[in-house]
Amino acid sequence: MNINMNYVNDILVKILKTPSPSGDTKEVIKLVKNEFKALNIQSKETYKGALIATIKGKNDKRERTLSAHVDTLGAMVKDINDKGRLKLTQIGGYVWNSIEGEHCVIKTLDNKKYTGTILTNKASSHVHGEKASTVDRKKSTMEVRIDEKVNSKEDVINLGINVGDFVTFDPRTTVTESGFVKSRHLDDKAGVASILGIAKYIIENNIIPEYTTNFFISNYEEVGHGSSASIPEKTSEFIAIDMAAPGEGQTSDEFSVTICAKDSSGPYDLELRNRLIKIAKENKINYQIDIYPYYGSDASAALRAGWEFKHGLIGPGVDASHAHERTHLEAIENTIKLGIKYLI
Repeated sequence: MNINMNYVNDILVKILKTPSPSGDTKEVIKLVKNEFKALNIQSKETYKGALIATIKGKNDKRERTLSAHVDTLGAMVKDINDKGRLKLTQIGGYVWNSIEGEHCVIKTLDNKKYTGTILTNKASSHVHGEKASTVDRKKSTMEVRIDEKVNSKEDVINLGINVGDFVTFDPRTTVTESGFVKSRHLDDKAGVASILGIAKYIIENNIIPEYTTNFFISNYEEVGHGSSASIPEKTSEFIAIDMAAPGEGQTSDEFSVTICAKDSSGPYDLELRNRLIKIAKENKINYQIDIYPYYGSDASAALRAGWEFKHGLIGPGVDASHAHERTHLEAIENTIKLGIKYLI
């Protein structure tokens, strides 16, 4: 298979650079919708704001659905202190020290955007000495320094910033000459790029999938209910394409597609897992099998919501998940290849 990885790389970077914390994903959903439209694939938005694109297959009695989530970690303004600094509430699960020193953007309800930096309240070693390095990194000690002339809560409110405004993190996206992609939010924008790579290959090679195929782009996965609703009713098999997590005690790596056997929600469907492994072996696709103790996916969210189908989870290995992440284009390519061979 000749996968157009130039396209995949370009669309991945474009998606990564489009802010989309859970709860504010309209802009990136529009971007993905336009990509499907360029491929002449019809799509529709759900009431919840997700996107479903469909390619007709040879068999229309049962359908297959592949999902990836376009929402990311982020924050909201929780409070404004008397010094004009912002206190945050998290969107998604991450450790506070992973965003220390990060540039960010505050987006107001009337779409004004202000830049800032996330720091501790004892950031200066010249002012606070040893306390600068020993202060606990937690909600009460982290704050946003806004890049405006503000010295009070009133100054900040006069800018139009208020409680509930979204705060997004600079992804700092870089693609190296050696093929590594370094960026925040590869979870799960690498999965979204994989889905677009799969769709592009099927369309450009005039392939009709064995079953009518849906691509479900969810927008609330990071907060636990991404694909809990609006899944096409004929879906008999549902595969989430989401990041794999390399690290100590794991088999996943940054160059393979991982087929997940179990996560915190329990085992994935055994028959479907074995079929995916067989497909990978027969087509010489680099793969790993892994288990994640601190992980949930769109597939597990769907089952908890009461949907009935075989469920699976595959995806590219992403190092340092929920921090400043990294993967390799080979892992995304292997994910695309497994997805294509599964569908056709």
